[in-house]
Amino acid sequence: MTSMKDISKVCGVSVATVSKALNNHKDIGEETKRHIRKVAREMGYSPNFAARALKTNRTHSLGVLFVDDARSGLTHDYFASVLDSFKRMAEKCGYDITFINSSKNRVDSMSYLEHSRYRGFDGVAIACIDFTDPEVLELVQSDIPLVTIDYVFNDHIAVMSDNAAGMKELTGYICSLGHRKIAYIHGAVTGASSTVTANRISGFYRTAEYYGIEVPDEYIREAAFRDTEGAFRLTNELLELPDPPTCIIYPDDFSAFGGINAIRKRGLRIPEDISVAGYDGIQAARHIEPQLTTLQQDTEQLGFAAARALISLIERPKSTIIEQITVPGTLIEGKSVAPLS
Repeated sequence: MTSMKDISKVCGVSVATVSKALNNHKDIGEETKRHIRKVAREMGYSPNFAARALKTNRTHSLGVLFVDDARSGLTHDYFASVLDSFKRMAEKCGYDITFINSSKNRVDSMSYLEHSRYRGFDGVAIACIDFTDPEVLELVQSDIPLVTIDYVFNDHIAVMSDNAAGMKELTGYICSLGHRKIAYIHGAVTGASSTVTANRISGFYRTAEYYGIEVPDEYIREAAFRDTEGAFRLTNELLELPDPPTCIIYPDDFSAFGGINAIRKRGLRIPEDISVAGYDGIQAARHIEPQLTTLQQDTEQLGFAAARALISLIERPKSTIIEQITVPGTLIEGKSVAPLS
């Protein structure tokens, strides 16, 4: 294994100079830095995270555990935006982030905890994964500082979009336009998004109750998040009911696209014949015709809040409050919900 001492011999400089170059210190020249880094790469140098952690008690490296239900990775619009803002805030505070791969792809099949210790992470953020996985629970129960996104564990900081309030606002807007026959295709009630789904369902029913609406059981359906095929099928089922809804709410904007295709394939118009609404406020939803009515989640603030909370937990463990941080969303009225007389 190549060491900094080996690099110093090849470059003809001290070990201290090599260390400064690799850690981007400002008291050596840029040309020297570039040369040392080039030699380090060519020699296959890999920093010993554990040794550096013993010396400084901090690696300024954060792990991000992210394996979404649909295995869509960073193509997942919502979480990609959250993690992008998380990364920007972490880097602004002097931290690097590394994604923790699924256990099937990790060297020697290390557990999430083993991998985190091997990499010497100062802390870990967990988003969009099966939080009941024994490996995840092992990591959560360890002494590594940890923040979850869109899921709540006791005794850990959680950063959440205010899903209950968001769904109340979205449903309330639809009710204010005169709709009383509102169907809701909600997300999965198990797995990574169970907390999100539970809060949104509560918000939906509370709003219906407030407006004196009794929602028939057949108006409530379940599909995976981002499942356009499931949304397509369930939309057809809802439209074939003897008393179909006048508006359908989808679990997310991406799923809504599948519902919209089903509606148009039946020769129906949106919103003249039936209204639709999504959730998330992804960029693509702003550019379809008609513009989708949706609840936009503040992905930038969610990512920033998660990074700030995790870094605070690392740097100020005694004074950081263990709490659930909720971030409000914004209603985008769009044009896909029509007023009813």
